[in-house]
Amino acid sequence: MTDLWAPPDGLYRKSDVVTVPLGMFKSSEYRCPASDAMKARGYRPQQPARRKKEVLEQFTFGPFMAALDEDRTDRAVTAAGARRTAAVHDGLRQWTAHAVDMYHDAFPSHPVEPMAEVPVPWVYRHQLTAPDKRGAREYRITVWGRCLRSADGTLRELRLPVNRLSSARPVEAHVAAAALVLAEGAPGPLPERVRVVEFALLDGRVRSLFDGTRAEAVEMYRVHGPKTLAALLDNQEYRPGTACGGCLFVSACPALRKAPGLLGVGTPGRPRRTWSVTNARNYRICPARDHMRRLHLPTEDALERAPAAERGRAVHAYLAERHGHGSLRPCTSDVPARWVPEAFTLSAEERRLGGLLLRRHAAVCPLRCVRDRSDVRPEPRVVRHDTAADVLVIAAPDLLYRDDESWVWRETKTSMSDRRKRGELLDAYPQLALAVLLVARGDLGGSPSRARIELEVLRPGGADLEIIDPFVPAVRTTAEKVASALSADWHGDDRYSAVPGNACARCEVARWCSANGEKAAV
Repeated sequence: MTDLWAPPDGLYRKSDVVTVPLGMFKSSEYRCPASDAMKARGYRPQQPARRKKEVLEQFTFGPFMAALDEDRTDRAVTAAGARRTAAVHDGLRQWTAHAVDMYHDAFPSHPVEPMAEVPVPWVYRHQLTAPDKRGAREYRITVWGRCLRSADGTLRELRLPVNRLSSARPVEAHVAAAALVLAEGAPGPLPERVRVVEFALLDGRVRSLFDGTRAEAVEMYRVHGPKTLAALLDNQEYRPGTACGGCLFVSACPALRKAPGLLGVGTPGRPRRTWSVTNARNYRICPARDHMRRLHLPTEDALERAPAAERGRAVHAYLAERHGHGSLRPCTSDVPARWVPEAFTLSAEERRLGGLLLRRHAAVCPLRCVRDRSDVRPEPRVVRHDTAADVLVIAAPDLLYRDDESWVWRETKTSMSDRRKRGELLDAYPQLALAVLLVARGDLGGSPSRARIELEVLRPGGADLEIIDPFVPAVRTTAEKVASALSADWHGDDRYSAVPGNACARCEVARWCSANGEKAAV
């Protein structure tokens, strides 16, 4: 059988061993399927880019794992990161100390069933007598986490750390692959029973994913694993996004478009990073806040999911679904009583307010301009590589739609005030500045004749629709100033120091910041 999968130009195959880390079995919209396939198949760039490393640790679980490695002989949490070369940010250090405490609470030192950590994680290997259609002579599946076995070797256990336990059902192929590695992996004598658990570093909760015999583990993989493995190894979907920041194949990627000079910063020799307007806002408030959010440290739900914020997200989600998958007829003021998407929980008052704002949207619904489904792209991911800064710029317009042959960038905001903001729109809503730069460059394609940026603000008393022409020189100059002002300091920052002050009370990650509550210097 012929292998229809093919890598892009500029790569070579380093090995005929296909190596699949366990995490690849757990699908995610933030992973790039094509990049995963190329890495697993052993491809590397012919001319690897020389990239400067970050000063700070970027792997959230790295210091936690290092601290537990030290725990084998010492319970000192201060050793977190001692075996890693990168410095650890204060916020990550605080989170690591908490995570280690939660781990010890979840797994006491002397449980009923004594378990000991193994020095080398297990690896499943399947060797072939001849190369298969992928040119592979061997397949390997590796695991990451805390690997333990009983004193007599009859039980193996894999403990997978997560920030929180998800309410979603576990991915069966992911669990099956983990169970297979424990059941059949080397080194060491094979066990009679295997166990896979998740533990939440935030609250110490533990969830069992699999607990069964070696034969049951092998059977589970036979049912759920091979199809998923083939799908991920043969996937050629390029999905530019946050994964591009650490991707080996950026220079060869056929789907990642270049936009040199987009941000207006070009300091050479900086680490490759990702940037969005949301990151920029967080950084402007406090560099430490941006860094901790990028590390995905657990946030304070009361702030992250405040009623007004949840209402705004629910309105956006409803419009995205309605524009993207509903009828192409323009929205009307007839909003269903049960309009709230399933992922959101709103009070009766917030549902009423959200419904009111959605009725105001009918007057400015963009579906009046479109002809067919290909003219509408709700919440698309727009990613450009600013090669001058080596930054992956990521934007997510609320809607792109086509007016005749021109693309229009629509941003929708909700407000419970009927008073308009004063001042320059591009300063107040910097995502509009980024939109101006991208549309003015012709990055979205289509005709420039009607290309524009629109700001829709839904208020109780009505809907405002502001039109911005990206081809007006003064508008573009303002946009360039806004973008460079937002990104310049961040681009040169390696430490992300905290700036304590009044904003700490509204910071979702303040719990992990030792500077929380301090007064800003006057």
